[in-house]
Amino acid sequence: MRQTRELVTFGETMIRLSPPEHQRLEQAEQLDVHVGGSELNVAVAAQRLGLQTTYVTRLTRNPLGRMIENKAREHGVDTSCIVWTDDDRIGTYFVEFGASPRPNAVIYDRKDSAIARIRPGEVDWKKVFQEAKIFHTSGITPALSLTAAEATVEAVDTAKKMGLKVSIDLNYRARLWSQERAREVMTKLV
Repeated sequence: MRQTRELVTFGETMIRLSPPEHQRLEQAEQLDVHVGGSELNVAVAAQRLGLQTTYVTRLTRNPLGRMIENKAREHGVDTSCIVWTDDDRIGTYFVEFGASPRPNAVIYDRKDSAIARIRPGEVDWKKVFQEAKIFHTSGITPALSLTAAEATVEAVDTAKKMGLKVSIDLNYRARLWSQERAREVMTKLV
């Protein structure tokens, strides 16, 4: 029996690579691999609290994309609405954990990732939102590209029209877009 989808989240998940034991990246011979993304984190946390959650993103059909899907499924998150592609890449980021007085350092490599190439119409939001109560996304996803912004606006507009509560973590990232562009897009979302 299919369970009601209560919360739908939409956004970017990346592969995090980190040297162990506070090593510097330039000295590391090994990297620990983790899955990271705020919208997936929200889906996992809500699932643990008892809500039925669905995670929507766009992933590459390769071992890294499957790693992300498997991590979501490990926590009971529905992944049936993921958009799969064969020829894009998964974004990665490197985290060098600091040791006092050296702070943490983060390097992002997400340009032209699969989710950055999502386009309006790739997700059937009306189908995804059937029976859903809440939709959550963040300001990171629309900042990734013009088409990702359009797809996010499409998702929020559809959610509102269908009567869902909409949750948006503004999460402004100056490295991804200007204040003016963020204001223009985020005003459409809130």
